[in-house]
Amino acid sequence: MKNLVIILVILIPFFINAQSAEYNLNSYLSEGVKVPNTHHSGDAWLNFLLEADEDFDQNITQATFSPNSTLDWHKHATTQIIIVVEGKGYYQERGKEPIIIKKGDVVNCGKDTEHWHTSSADSSVSYIAIYGKEPTVWTEKLTQEYYDTVAQKLKANKD
Repeated sequence: MKNLVIILVILIPFFINAQSAEYNLNSYLSEGVKVPNTHHSGDAWLNFLLEADEDFDQNITQATFSPNSTLDWHKHATTQIIIVVEGKGYYQERGKEPIIIKKGDVVNCGKDTEHWHTSSADSSVSYIAIYGKEPTVWTEKLTQEYYDTVAQKLKANKD
């Protein structure tokens, strides 16, 4: 019995500390922070789920765009994975036709591939982007006129 008491006295602090340990938790269900219109038009929110550091060299960011928003042409020094978690949007790589992306789609955008992605004309979109720690390289403004042309073309293809 004495040994049991000694073992409990030794182990109890471990159980107490295990229950009160702080964890770094984020949720993709959170909207994030509204961001200024630097490389996009319309309303956009970013939720920085995980930021690259010395142990993990990928950023994981959730982006949410209101309907009819644009995002400028850009590229990344690493592959970018886009996982659409809500809504519908557009995706295009330079030199290729634009496509509609929707909830459940996963896009693998190659290293140094110039592209853009954002909401569709009639739906917001929310996606999780996984990309390297190097800064995004912004290459060209995506005009509202070009976006409108893409929206009309994709709508016509759908009908």
